[in-house]
Amino acid sequence: MNTVSKELHRDRVLLGFSGGVDSTAAALLLRKAGYSVTGLFFDVHKEKSPNAKLAEKTASELGIPFIYRNVHESFSKEIIDYFCREYQFGRTPNPCVMCNPTIKFPVLLEEADAIGAYHIATGHYAGIHHDNESGLYYIKQAENLKKDQSYMLYRLGQDVLSRLIFPLNQVEDKEQTREIARKEGAGNADRKDSQEICFLPEDQNYIRFLKEKGLEAASGNFIDGEGNILGIHQGITHYTIGQRKGLGKTFGKPVYVTKVDHNNNTVTLGDNEELFVSVVRSENHDFVLKSGQSLQSLDGTSVEAKIRYTAKKAAATLRITGNGIVETHFVEKQRAATPGQSIVFYKDNLVLGGGIIV
Repeated sequence: MNTVSKELHRDRVLLGFSGGVDSTAAALLLRKAGYSVTGLFFDVHKEKSPNAKLAEKTASELGIPFIYRNVHESFSKEIIDYFCREYQFGRTPNPCVMCNPTIKFPVLLEEADAIGAYHIATGHYAGIHHDNESGLYYIKQAENLKKDQSYMLYRLGQDVLSRLIFPLNQVEDKEQTREIARKEGAGNADRKDSQEICFLPEDQNYIRFLKEKGLEAASGNFIDGEGNILGIHQGITHYTIGQRKGLGKTFGKPVYVTKVDHNNNTVTLGDNEELFVSVVRSENHDFVLKSGQSLQSLDGTSVEAKIRYTAKKAAATLRITGNGIVETHFVEKQRAATPGQSIVFYKDNLVLGGGIIV
């Protein structure tokens, strides 16, 4: 854990500030709790984006200082390149999961140190738990399960968690968030939520984005589980596990993508039942481990796990197989475990860690 400078003030907080209703409500709640709040806008675009101007205007309306930080260069290298590469190899990426520990929160800490703020904060729906016995900090599932974003935050380290505040943790629903903003006369209280992938224009899907980045996958064969050719696909970047619509061809019955094979440039199709598995393998893990504890010590641990952001937690047991691979054995089969997506592990609503599905 990083040593915190004595010059940092515990009554100051730097808030990741998009100018949307979530970060606006977060700023208001922090101020109500007695914090001196500064907003930080992360701009992932090369030129200053319209959203940055809206955020600055909102910060002015709220009367909080505003910092603009352009992270386009590092974001392009670390996140967009990763995003394109994953699709190129037939996997489905989690850009937010990777951006949080690589770009967003390191920049928050850096800028917080610069202005003397001990705390950092965001408008995520999640909580923080401090274990007094071990001294460790954990991401905690939000009180509002419908909006819970703990899945996206599992890769954050102790240096971040020890200084992090989630003001929206106990907000019951999005309407309550909007009402917090309305009461203060915020002009964005009823603004629609931002899109899921922040670097894509609202009128552009990821396929077009990949093409503009020079990634245009070659067509290949649709096959069945036995290798029989069923037709021609448009390129593996168009498909993800569990997909039924948008296959570009009809087959006389509902079929689903069950495998995307980069090496052979094939997309395997099958029945819905073929998507269900009892065991999910993962690699590249981040766990909250106690001093002296190894990954191997987690073998046999009973957990609840989510194989995607929108999935429900499901009971499972961890098996550590060596070479950094974890096998998650579920009590009930899970549908459409997708390579490239994250599997996140919980215990008593605390995030123990997670990894990348292979």
